[in-house]
Order: sequence, then structure tokens, then C-alpha cells
Amino acid sequence: MPDGAFEHDGRMTSRSLLAGYSAAQVREAERPLLEQGVPLMARAAAGLASVVREVLAGRPGGGGRLLVLAGSGSNGGDALFAAATLLADGCTAVVVPLGSRIHDAALAAALAAGATRIEDVAADKVARLAAGSDLILDGVLGTGAASSPALRTPAKEVVQALIPVAAAEDGPAVVAVDLPSGVGADDGSAPGPVLPADTTVTFGAVKAGLLLPPGRDLAGRVRLVDIGLGPRLRGVRPIVPSGGPPGSAQVAVGS
Repeated sequence: MPDGAFEHDGRMTSRSLLAGYSAAQVREAERPLLEQGVPLMARAAAGLASVVREVLAGRPGGGGRLLVLAGSGSNGGDALFAAATLLADGCTAVVVPLGSRIHDAALAAALAAGATRIEDVAADKVARLAAGSDLILDGVLGTGAASSPALRTPAKEVVQALIPVAAAEDGPAVVAVDLPSGVGADDGSAPGPVLPADTTVTFGAVKAGLLLPPGRDLAGRVRLVDIGLGPRLRGVRPIVPSGGPPGSAQVAVGS
């Protein structure tokens, strides 16, 4: 990949891949594309599904039982649309709604593809479901979180219960959507429980919080999915320079 700032077609180059951008910078880059009707969520969900396929293929037995933690915002939508795609591949999925609302179109797509939705989101019940799953898709919170990224009830209790399940030797893989839920997008803070990810699939640009402690230590391997923000970020100064501070997470280009 050339070592320029950005390619003309919007693909970020190696020089910018390890830079960390703020949530506001990414939202501003997305805004005109959304106004033009560019299907950013569809691009994100397709890239997410591709990475999940890779993670599942690398697990012993290659199972496809998904547990989808869906929050109120775009993160939940990305997770649900990705689940719909993966269900078409033969996976199964249980949706755990953990926000005050849910992305209606994405939920409808997942249910139409064969997902089931639970209404009882008691932490012990979700933990039992997780123990029988191959992969947890963490789509509770992302860059749209409030001033504090800390999870609220019931997500807080559910995540706390899932931490030991995922940490078990035979536990499910964890793929975080854009950010591990509960990690600050700009500063990497984690003021409450966070489900550590094996892989974080981030969209458009790496979020600064994935390069800063403790977020970088909770993100696992970071995969960047290009959704076409390159031209909009040209000339924008990232808040964490390319390469990040010592110990920053490894970032790879996804689909």
C-alpha cells in the first residue's frame, strides 16, 4: 500500500491506519455520506460479517452459534444486520436486546433470517446462553455513547456475568462492534465492566480509545473495515498520531 495520506477512492493507507480519531471526527466524516444516502451501515455490517466468519472458521469445530448483544444505536444495527448475513450462511443467532430501544429494520432482518429474540435478559440466563455459544457479538455501545461510556442496567449486569464465561478455556469468542462496549471512544477509559474482545471490528477509522489504555488492552486484535471515509478525513488531524503510544493495539485492514 502506498505511504501517502489517503487513496483517491477513500481507502486509508498504511500511514493513517494506526492513527486514532475521535468519535466527533468520525461522525463528521460520516454525516455528508449519510445525507447522500450512502449505505454506511450495510458496508459496516458486511465487513463485520466477513471478520466473524474468519473468527468462527478458526475455532475448533467451526461452530456457528451466535449470541448477539444489541444496544439502541447503530452498533446494535450493525450487529443485527451482520447476524442476518451470517444466518444465511447457516449460523444460528439469539438476540439479547440491551438498550432502551432497538434498530427496527436490523432486528426485522435478523428475525426474518431465523434469529430468535429473548425478552428475559436476566444476567444469569444470558450467561447460560453464552456458555452454549461459539461467539458473542458485542453491539451494545459504540461511539454514540453518552459522556460516560459506562454501561447501564441491564447491560452492565449482563456484561459482568459474561466476563468469566468468555474467559473460560472453552468459552465463546468475543467480537466487539466498533468498540468494546463500555470503552471510551476518545480516551480508552473503562469506568465500568467491559467484556474483553478477542477481535474488535472498527469502521471507517480507528477510534483513539482503541489505541490508549485500558481500551487497547480490552480490544484484542483490531480490524479496520473501510467504509469510504478516507476523503472526508483528509486533512483532519487525528487525536492519536499514527502508530499510537507504545503498546498500542495491532491494527489490520478488514474487508
